[in-house]
Amino acid sequence: MESVLSKYENQITIFADYLEEFPDTDELVWILGKQHLLKTEKSKLLSDISARLWFTYRRKFSPIGGTGPSSDAGWGCMLRCGQMMLAQALICRHLGRDWNWEKQKEQPKEYQRILQCFLDRKDCCYSIHQMAQMGVGEGKSIGEWFGPNTVAQVLKKLALFDEWNSLAVYVSMDNTVVIEDIKKMCRTLSLSADTPAERPLESLTASNQSKGPSACCTAWKPLLLIVPLRLGINQINPVYVDAFKECFKMPQSLGALGGKPNNAYYFIGFLGDELIFLDPHTTQTFVDTEENGTVDDQTFHCLQPPQRMNILNLDPSVALGFFCKEEKDFDSWCSLVQKEILKENLRMFELVQKHPSHWPPFVPPAKPEVTTTGAGKLLFRSSLASRPLDSSCFMRQKQLWVMLSVE
Repeated sequence: MESVLSKYENQITIFADYLEEFPDTDELVWILGKQHLLKTEKSKLLSDISARLWFTYRRKFSPIGGTGPSSDAGWGCMLRCGQMMLAQALICRHLGRDWNWEKQKEQPKEYQRILQCFLDRKDCCYSIHQMAQMGVGEGKSIGEWFGPNTVAQVLKKLALFDEWNSLAVYVSMDNTVVIEDIKKMCRTLSLSADTPAERPLESLTASNQSKGPSACCTAWKPLLLIVPLRLGINQINPVYVDAFKECFKMPQSLGALGGKPNNAYYFIGFLGDELIFLDPHTTQTFVDTEENGTVDDQTFHCLQPPQRMNILNLDPSVALGFFCKEEKDFDSWCSLVQKEILKENLRMFELVQKHPSHWPPFVPPAKPEVTTTGAGKLLFRSSLASRPLDSSCFMRQKQLWVMLSVE
């Protein structure tokens, strides 16, 4: 039985309601902010799609939590889709949207490092282990299916411990994106050599101000913006279709998380009224780093023709993703939203300048703080359920998680 599973583990199941081959048409195909003319650029289109990192179910990894599942088949599809969206943000951050992947070609070191963030090991920043464990703090048991908003909240928490990528993750609330809050979170201070390299803008003290412009300057922390939405009751409301498709045209697009009940897909573009997606529902064997420190990436790219589904078959619970590397990218995104999304009578989401007065004050997310108890032990001030597992990405935090006794 094991040999049979191994033989077919990399095969993708094409369901009857999904269309396989692209039609012969003059229509444009949009993939994560880039357009392709299907009739003359099909190979370029397929290359663009296969370059996206593709995360699927895996098996034979170390048990989550030491005694938990060693495969995420049947429950981890939305987590895998969240990984794919985040991986695309990291590709854009380090390599750019125009970077392309070629099979068996040596890749930049940044690519290998990005890939290693997602390996199925407890010491990798965004592994299935980290995400499942962090989901406990969101009310999800390990092995339980996640929705788009839960995955967004998990990624927001894990990103706090990821110093290399240094992303600011903003998850909108009540279908509303607040410009003021995002700029408060993303604008940081790059200070002189004798001070920490990065601080929130609000932390500028009088002493720093007195040093003048040479002491500090405002920088922008790259933004991962996730907008969870409910676009209908039991099915997507057709009035949202055009606005939803417009989001894939934006240069900042990271696609969307969604699918059907208990079946998640990573949507990366569209052709007409059909959404193009990467499907995590195939089970592959766990891949680890090799002796030279690299990862064999052949199973992390989908070389099959992409799958498609009619947009009206989409479950109404979705999450849009956008990446803004610089402040000007965010300003451009705001302009596009005002032009293309807010023009609709029934808006898909709202974009406002100021923090709503009836909301609680906005506090940019920060790493859990620690305090020393009278018994001489280090404890988190926030819930232990919201911390990641021990990780080489988080060695400084790991030291704080160990309970220290004073003999």
